[in-house]
Amino acid sequence: MIIKLISGALIVFTAYMGFKHGWQALHIKPGDTGPEVDLFNKLNVSPVTIKIIGVLSILGGLLILAPQTFFIGNLLNAFVIVFLMAMFLNVNEIKPALVEIPFLIVPLLLIYLKYPYDFG
Repeated sequence: MIIKLISGALIVFTAYMGFKHGWQALHIKPGDTGPEVDLFNKLNVSPVTIKIIGVLSILGGLLILAPQTFFIGNLLNAFVIVFLMAMFLNVNEIKPALVEIPFLIVPLLLIYLKYPYDFG
């Protein structure tokens, strides 16, 4: 029972973070400032790439909510995180890449734990 509660809490956390970061990425405009904008500027990615990352983050957050798409949503979240880590390492930004490690562990842990409230 406790494992199901922990898994449920991780699902809610992951979905919230996917929506939050995806929404922020979709609403970055040229000339904006802030920590997220500074990180994307360091990565030297185009605004279109930022929008794609935002859409994928929101999509991953949505997909993990349903048991049928739970695995795909977590896989998508893990892919986005690994992509960002690779981009950080490509521009020699070690600290932001290391900060992403716990966020990479969460979708992998959720895949291992499986969907906790499968009623069917």
